[in-house]
Amino acid sequence: DDQHGTAIISGAALLNGLEIAGKSIADARVVINGAGAAAVSIARLFLKLGLNCENLVLCDSKGVVSTRREDLNPVKEQLATDREDVDTLADALQGADVFLGVSAPGILTPEMVRTMAHDPLVLALANPTPEILPDEAAAAGAKIVGTGRSDFPNQINNVVAFPGIFRGALDVRAAAITENMKIAAAYAIASLVSDAELKPEYILPHAFDPRIKDTVAAAVAEAARKDGVARI
Repeated sequence: DDQHGTAIISGAALLNGLEIAGKSIADARVVINGAGAAAVSIARLFLKLGLNCENLVLCDSKGVVSTRREDLNPVKEQLATDREDVDTLADALQGADVFLGVSAPGILTPEMVRTMAHDPLVLALANPTPEILPDEAAAAGAKIVGTGRSDFPNQINNVVAFPGIFRGALDVRAAAITENMKIAAAYAIASLVSDAELKPEYILPHAFDPRIKDTVAAAVAEAARKDGVARI
């Protein structure tokens, strides 16, 4: 739930957020602050969605997860950047299109947001206090701001991804949850916001949108069949 569910809903937010900003996922520069289970799953899914690995920077409590560091565990080593011009979160954010935080409250400052690319996407998912409050991020130039909270626009919460994923897997008695099933879920969630509805304050369906379960379940079931893990 916290790991892959968060990755799926974050992927949906990334897809729709970049569309509003008129940016391509293949060209987007993304900074993820936090390097735990959720952050790693998010990073891996973003890469599966088409993000260029050279445009991804992961940060932990010690700074940028870089190949120059000698304290990385094997998982962090797989996602480490070889850029030599970044050591801190502030360094990494200069010119970045996307900030995604699964870390600590207040760690993203308005000054950092101002150094990002034009019309950046800020997804501050720390709860209950996000890495930056939406009004601060918007005042600093963020085009789209999302948090994990229901009292702000653009709630990015793993509850949106369930129970559709499990419903789809159970419907076909899937033997596993594959990467393609997670990708299908992200696209299915993103698709529930029509082009006419899509705007900076509305990039994802609301958590209790009754369409979510069946739409996600159908997409996940179809992906399971294509991947050969469906048993009915």
